[in-house]
Amino acid sequence: MKTTVLLHADEIARVLDRLACQIMERHGDCEQTVLLGIQRRGVDLAVRLGKVLEDKLGRKLPFGTLDINLYRDDWTTMHARPTIGESNITTPLDNKNVILVDDVLFTGRTIRAALEAILDYGRPKTVELLVLVDRGHRELPIHGDYVGRKINTARSEKVNVLMEERDGRDEVVLESADA
Repeated sequence: MKTTVLLHADEIARVLDRLACQIMERHGDCEQTVLLGIQRRGVDLAVRLGKVLEDKLGRKLPFGTLDINLYRDDWTTMHARPTIGESNITTPLDNKNVILVDDVLFTGRTIRAALEAILDYGRPKTVELLVLVDRGHRELPIHGDYVGRKINTARSEKVNVLMEERDGRDEVVLESADA
């Protein structure tokens, strides 16, 4: 297996700062904005993004976590049973601008499941997608509104986002089979 580092810790921090600025350009003071991280690494990224926005805005944005495992369209075909996590959304989503945060956008199926899950918590005014990495290969008509880095990959390759909180370091790596 060949591993290539695509983003180092300092680059991830700069990308999150840029994405926070893009959110503020679109939503101004973000008064009606809610950050919603998809379990697991999407939550880690949303927490960090929330801190960047808090520093820039001088206040915290409403924040929630979303577990999409019950909404997956492949759980009946999985060899192992899905691990069901917990969603924690304490802010009403009705008429809010929800920014859904995830680490990697690939086929779009995770985001489809997240959109379905969000509707169990209300009817947002808008739902926008923020991803650290868009690697292509969409199977559904889903796109990122805020994209940290677009990376061309082969379908057989794997993009891993490593977070200090879970993995002991911040990196985005591409894994590919040796030629």
